[in-house]
Amino acid sequence: MSPVLIGSAGFVLLLVLLLLRIPVAFAMFTVGFVGIWILNGLQAATGLLASETFALASNSELIVVPLFILMGNVASVTGMSRRLYEAAYATIGQVRGGLAAATVIGCGGFAALSGSSVASALTMGRTALAEMDRFDYSPRLSTGVVAAGGTLGLLIPPSTGFVIYAILTEQSIGRLFMAGVLPGILLLTLFLLTVLLLCALKPSLGPQGPATTLSEKGRAFLGAIPILVVILLTIGGIYTGVFSPTEAAGVGAALVIVIGAVSRTLDLRSFWQAARSSVVTTASVMLILMAAHLINPFIALSHLPAEVSRMLVAFDLGTYGTLILILAIYLVLGCFLEGLAMLVLTLPIFMPVILSLGIDPIWFGVLVVLTLEMGLISPPVGINVFIVKSVARDVPLSEIFWGVIPFWCAMLLTLGLLVALPQLSLWLPGMM
Repeated sequence: MSPVLIGSAGFVLLLVLLLLRIPVAFAMFTVGFVGIWILNGLQAATGLLASETFALASNSELIVVPLFILMGNVASVTGMSRRLYEAAYATIGQVRGGLAAATVIGCGGFAALSGSSVASALTMGRTALAEMDRFDYSPRLSTGVVAAGGTLGLLIPPSTGFVIYAILTEQSIGRLFMAGVLPGILLLTLFLLTVLLLCALKPSLGPQGPATTLSEKGRAFLGAIPILVVILLTIGGIYTGVFSPTEAAGVGAALVIVIGAVSRTLDLRSFWQAARSSVVTTASVMLILMAAHLINPFIALSHLPAEVSRMLVAFDLGTYGTLILILAIYLVLGCFLEGLAMLVLTLPIFMPVILSLGIDPIWFGVLVVLTLEMGLISPPVGINVFIVKSVARDVPLSEIFWGVIPFWCAMLLTLGLLVALPQLSLWLPGMM
């Protein structure tokens, strides 16, 4: 049997295992190890497993993963994320749809700390859904805005998605973080406009909240200053070159711990809870990366990327046509697969095509991460929708999926703008 057929069979098997909800790392490890065994022998497979695992473990850049996750978890248990929401709530809560708009801002701020879409949706869901329910917001709008707002965790830096993409494609983590800033702000702005437009067209979706005095606004803003300082220091430090991404992660994690200790919102029990959650999340990410270091060589040995590249070139779609086709494939896969699994599964095949077309890998990384975000709220899998459902148990799942449709359209518009205007992604990295 030819290597290409073996590679194709392995790719299909992996896709089937992932659709059957087999754990991502286990599915990739099994297919990668057995595939290399078939192509190059058992000794090559075991040797690669040992060498790649050691190389991954000695990669100092990966320290950013546990540190940024810890930063987000500590910010959550100390209530920093809630105070950011309260500041936005006090500022714009009195306008029609203001609570939903404040939720979007809160999700964006928490995303800039945690880098996790699931954590953003869960944290803001617990904080904001009760408030919107209290003021008779439509469950379709309130749950939809939390599910969609949570996806900002993948695009606004620091982002776990960017870190994984950087490791798999050997790109700069810092440049990818900077590339996500303007697209993240653009998407957040379009989410805000979507909320205001929906409430203008149908006022019953989001009634006006209570007015707040100037002093109440000031107190709420003062409460949000610590989280704003952490965000500006970590992201600004990377941009100016004061910190590397790894150093920024360490500074950010230390800062939120110190702020929590000084303000007496962080005790040993809550710190243990945050640290334990960080270890579990980090372990799952590392297992996926270890498995990726087996599946990627298997796909390369099978010559499958070269065959796919030849096939796409034969279509003669041109650079933008091929790019749009690849993004369309990501959008379809996002309806069924978890984001990190999509990255590991597809990048070894698509990256050679992207590089051969002269497409900037940083720009492509932003586009791919945005399509992963869209997958988080796409039926039938849409993990953020199920996260919100776990908080809003009395809201039917179908209502939440209907609620995210306007925001999914806003994301599609953002994707179109980023494809048409690459400098939205590349300007900040070019200025570093």
